[in-house]
Amino acid sequence: MNDGLKAHISLFAAQVIYALNYSIAKDLMPTHLQPLGLVFLRISGACILFWALSLFTKKEKVERNDLKKMMLLAVFGVAVNQAFFICGLSLTHPINSAIIMISNPIAVILFTLIILKERITVFKVTGLSLGIIGALTLLLFKGNFTLGSDTIIGDLFTLINSFSWAVFVVMAKPYMQKYHTVTVMKWIFLFGFIYITPFGINDILVADWKSFDQTIWFAIAFVVVATTFLAYLLNTYALKALSPSVVSTYIYFQPFLATLFAVLLGKDHLSPIKVVSAICIIAGVYLVSIKTKKI
Repeated sequence: MNDGLKAHISLFAAQVIYALNYSIAKDLMPTHLQPLGLVFLRISGACILFWALSLFTKKEKVERNDLKKMMLLAVFGVAVNQAFFICGLSLTHPINSAIIMISNPIAVILFTLIILKERITVFKVTGLSLGIIGALTLLLFKGNFTLGSDTIIGDLFTLINSFSWAVFVVMAKPYMQKYHTVTVMKWIFLFGFIYITPFGINDILVADWKSFDQTIWFAIAFVVVATTFLAYLLNTYALKALSPSVVSTYIYFQPFLATLFAVLLGKDHLSPIKVVSAICIIAGVYLVSIKTKKI
């Protein structure tokens, strides 16, 4: 199996995790954990896991200047990204967050133009458009998207998270190619842990841990281990072989997968519009990965 195929499989697996995370993380807040408390658990838990995993991977010395850049990457990719996503999710509806995150691939392509000078191609523009159409059709078809004063703060926070993640995906690319994935992630999450501790530690200290049942502990474990540690590992691994724009376009699979899970569980039904939306998303991701001449 070549590196490109492994990267695509990794990205698809990450989207499966994200598709499940919207509802799981939403159910934890604020009844069981305050948003920043959950963020603290995500970052600190993933930090421990990445450093533990690094004991079994190749030892690498990171250059001092690169460590400084990773400190900045931790701001965009860990602290701001996670804090604003979780806080935003707690203040809005899961479907709002899913729709707003569609802006991420657009932001990534804009940043790659500015930072990496990546070429904009006919296939890339067409694929991006198909992905947007497919994802929006699936999400808006649910009929419970609302954008108004009740959710505006949460929606804005989610948008900030989207752009922050876009900056991270673009800026992290060179370091993912230079170092082992785990080496980069252990340092980024260590810095992220330092940044978030002053804001999240109090929510951890006041949480009513004794009231948590097995369902709550499973949800916390899923958010920390799967959505944070594993999903970050899969996404950043894919950055070694694929461009930031391809990596970000996979986000359009999230509403498709969420709908697929609902159909399989008997909570939704298959319809022509869902089939067409799925085809648009799959075709869109494929086209974005094709290289051709500039337009």
